[in-house]
Amino acid sequence: MSAAPHPLDALTTDEVSRAVALIAADARYDVASVFVHVRLREPEKSVVLAHEPGAPVDREVEALLVPPGRLEAIEVVVSVTKGEVRSWDVHAGMRPALLFGESFSAIVKVKEHPDWQAAMRRRGIEEFDRVQIDPWPAGSFGVGHEEGRRISRCLSYLRAQPTDNGYAQPIEGVIAFFDQGAGEVLEVVDHGVVPMPADLGAYLPDAVGPARDDLKPLEIVQPDGASFVVDGNHVRWSRWSFRVGFDPYEGLVLHTVEYHDGDRVRPVLHRASISEMVVPYGDPGPMHGWKNAFDAGEWGLGRMGNSLQLGCDCLGVIHYFDAVLATEPGQPYAVEHAVCLPEEDHGILWKHHDLHGGTDETRRSRRLVVSFVATVGNYEYGFYWYFYLDGNIQLEVKLTGIVSPMAIAPGAQPEFANVVAPGIAAPHHQHLFSARLDLDVDGPENSVYEVEAEAVPTGPDNPWGNAFRPRVTPLASELAARRDTDAATSRSWRVVNEARRNALDQPVGYKLVPTMSTPTMLASPESSVGRRAGFARHNLWVTPYRPDERRAAGEYPNQHAGGDGLPRWTAADRSLVATDVVLWYTFGVTHFVRPEDWPVMPVEYTGFVLAPVGFFDRNPALDVAPTVSSASCHAG
Repeated sequence: MSAAPHPLDALTTDEVSRAVALIAADARYDVASVFVHVRLREPEKSVVLAHEPGAPVDREVEALLVPPGRLEAIEVVVSVTKGEVRSWDVHAGMRPALLFGESFSAIVKVKEHPDWQAAMRRRGIEEFDRVQIDPWPAGSFGVGHEEGRRISRCLSYLRAQPTDNGYAQPIEGVIAFFDQGAGEVLEVVDHGVVPMPADLGAYLPDAVGPARDDLKPLEIVQPDGASFVVDGNHVRWSRWSFRVGFDPYEGLVLHTVEYHDGDRVRPVLHRASISEMVVPYGDPGPMHGWKNAFDAGEWGLGRMGNSLQLGCDCLGVIHYFDAVLATEPGQPYAVEHAVCLPEEDHGILWKHHDLHGGTDETRRSRRLVVSFVATVGNYEYGFYWYFYLDGNIQLEVKLTGIVSPMAIAPGAQPEFANVVAPGIAAPHHQHLFSARLDLDVDGPENSVYEVEAEAVPTGPDNPWGNAFRPRVTPLASELAARRDTDAATSRSWRVVNEARRNALDQPVGYKLVPTMSTPTMLASPESSVGRRAGFARHNLWVTPYRPDERRAAGEYPNQHAGGDGLPRWTAADRSLVATDVVLWYTFGVTHFVRPEDWPVMPVEYTGFVLAPVGFFDRNPALDVAPTVSSASCHAG
């Protein structure tokens, strides 16, 4: 690793320890406080862009504290370089992400509560240690126990054995309300007994029968090693370079993505991440109608990151990045192998067989993969950034894990859920992600255009009725840039730098291309989740860069009344012309669960592509070397 520091170097365990010590030494610190997070406070963009190699770096660390017995979040910024506290801001009435210690306390105390035990006995359950309890974010409905508290709603499931599928036997009808701050059960509600499903939903190898023996080994071999070079958290691969970051809520973050074009280093993305996501459920009943988890803001995708394993999660010649986080008492720890970096073959890059000239040229595509996987309760989310030799950048999200089920009476056919096994149904739901893309296409002054196909009416200029052309519309302000996808017109959005021109005197640009399912939220805008997840009402939002506008639903979505984040910021209708723009793209899946998704769902995919448009003068992958001779390809 290079000894010269960079402002975006990954946080270290030593920096966490120093930051916590500085905070603990401050007179304002309450020793009973809990650390929700300790993370690198990323320098403002101007600082990063102005940094010269070898120059001194002032490293700031941000911590979020929850004091005991108070409904507030305290944000503290310290300089571990200077050894000083820079700011101490109290956010009254704000609720941070759910805390692990409090959630564990909820599990213990719910099981001890006599009303919960009575509900279990009504269902013939006497061995309470066989019950799995999942605390859920409570949402915000303005009723019941929410006012003035940080609460969770706790659901119960039965396991015959510790290794059983924990979601195959939902204990339907029982919800426990837990006060996270006070550490007490507020109420246990029993909506009535539903028969326990008999199917255990087993999926471990011993339970599913003999493994297939008809697949031969498939090996990835790179005898000369990988093509990428890693220095600290800086990656260089072919023409690409970038930095790998990690955030407790966003998880994997990409910084300073640049393309090395001859002797020019050309910026494309300053920062890219998943800023927020929401999973709204479509069953209106009392057991499931309140479910609308914000898995980034209410739990933390980074806090739920997996340690990835060679041969299982990643294949090939791998470089791993560890992620440094902090426990709630403020102790540093590392998630080993949190981010995986391999290369993959990706089929044909370009090809032409010239019948007249007798030549046959084929180039193989490969891509660099940067990935991490988060387990949020029952679901797994894999986030895969791909860099291609032709200048494309892609984000693919892979959804798997176990659906959140409900028990149903024998023979029931629920309206708002699909039956997936005897006695088991899965409510209709959505997974909606918000990608924050701080584009700097050949520099920070960019403009945004919507491009869609326009059919030309039949007439003198179109006698055969076959003509169509692109219709280009500038998105000059924030309200104009609240846009949705339209597959019928091949709608995409182009970010251009008018001051930088290619050899054809066209402005250089990149376009955001919807490539997979792109739903918006189906819940009413006036609903609780509609107010809280306003970002999901549109596929595209564009804002001028502001360092404090980082999370699509605001910094504190847990039990928030709604309206924060993108709806609030864009109401100012700021100009987007020749400025430093940030694109926010909502994408995801609407999940009508199939029997094939049970007991563990095969991966479902969603995502998008950023593709160069006039960024290059011609195909930038012409110089990719053939893997075999042209004669060999022709002979084959």
